[in-house]
Amino acid sequence: MTTEARESLREDWIALEPVKAQFARGERLRERLPRRMLAELPSGDRDPMGILDEQDATRVPELVPLRSARMAESAFAFYRGTAALMAADLARSAGTDLLLGSCGDAHVSNFGLYASPQRTLVFDLNDFDEAAWAPWEWDVKRLITSIVIAGQSTSRDEAVVRDAALAAVRTYARSLRAAVTRSPLDRYYDHFDARAAEAAVDGHTARALRAAIKDATKRTGARAARRLTERRADGRVGFVETPPTMTHVRPELVRRVEEVFDDYLRTANTDIRVLLSHYAVVDVVRRVVGVGSVGTRCYLIAMQDADGHTLLLQAKEAGRSVLAQHGGVRQPRAVQRYIDAFADGARVVAMQRVLQAVSDPFLGHVTDDQAPGVDFRSYYVRQFHDMKGGFEMDALEDPAFRWYAEACAATLARAHGQSPIASTVSGYLGSGRAAGEAILEWAYAYADLSRADWMRFRAHRGV
Repeated sequence: MTTEARESLREDWIALEPVKAQFARGERLRERLPRRMLAELPSGDRDPMGILDEQDATRVPELVPLRSARMAESAFAFYRGTAALMAADLARSAGTDLLLGSCGDAHVSNFGLYASPQRTLVFDLNDFDEAAWAPWEWDVKRLITSIVIAGQSTSRDEAVVRDAALAAVRTYARSLRAAVTRSPLDRYYDHFDARAAEAAVDGHTARALRAAIKDATKRTGARAARRLTERRADGRVGFVETPPTMTHVRPELVRRVEEVFDDYLRTANTDIRVLLSHYAVVDVVRRVVGVGSVGTRCYLIAMQDADGHTLLLQAKEAGRSVLAQHGGVRQPRAVQRYIDAFADGARVVAMQRVLQAVSDPFLGHVTDDQAPGVDFRSYYVRQFHDMKGGFEMDALEDPAFRWYAEACAATLARAHGQSPIASTVSGYLGSGRAAGEAILEWAYAYADLSRADWMRFRAHRGV
């Protein structure tokens, strides 16, 4: 570097704001926006059925009844499928406008176990369809409300539910404060090792954790291939149909997948491009997944190498994030430019890489600009069933339920801690005691509202 360049750097460099100053800025914000206001429910008219009907209008028509049936099963299942509705309600609630990278659907069933590229099991967020930038409290309120609804749906004592929900807010606050007082590089490398947690929990929780780990280690891509495919007379692997949840697509769509596969490869890492050069696409099916995602276009792609080894990929449709579409959050300029250039499949992949400690190496995205009847459809691609596992709320004893609530909160704090504004959020939040009481009050009130919406939905859809 020349002397002139060094002098220019000295003149142009502006010192970054120290963490303590960011804390102080967050503390000052309490004067204008007291933490008590986080308890205020949305005001004004609501049209929950209108939002849900609008969503279904863009989905595969024959799958909409299945989505309705799954959402109607319980108050918690309904809550899982209403991220759009909650985003609209949060937009009309009092808030901080401290925007950071957010999951957008951080309920307790969207955390779980999966395999890292090093084949260790990690615990983290695992759904990013709605991920975008939004006020920090939106994710927290979605998480805490899900703890309340899940606790009530599993008939737990009210004291247990309140204790777990309040502990989760305080754990989020403590974890975020601990993260932002360390260097950005240190917190970037943080992750939650599932097996290491066994030694640090009580007996009830250790048993639940061991059961989840055992289940996750069985759910490999090879096992999925054995269960979902068969080898045909010509040696080619093909999916076994199980209508309506798994059905073959038209031959022209298979050809289209083959045509755009190279576009996906260009968005994947170089090592994955080399790895996949050993395989060829041999079959494609449409598969129904989740609760809220039912009706969106999701495909499984079977790939086969020269010796018959099978690899399954999943391509899932990515629409506009509910945080932007229904929550009205204006995305930062750089984020919006990225979405405009590469579409929402790229948004999902980018946000997953930001928010997760370690991510699926097969992540990539593709846009099909020749989809019939629409301008284009955007998809993100990942490996299917790579040791993915979760925790069933009704199977957890009360101590394990509280541990799980806190584990989700700490994980969410790790994800939020990657954003530059996290220190200001931590300053505003403090210990989590005052904000915790307010958010808990909001969560209980919103749980009642969501339950009323569920009953209305069942009548509205006739299920």
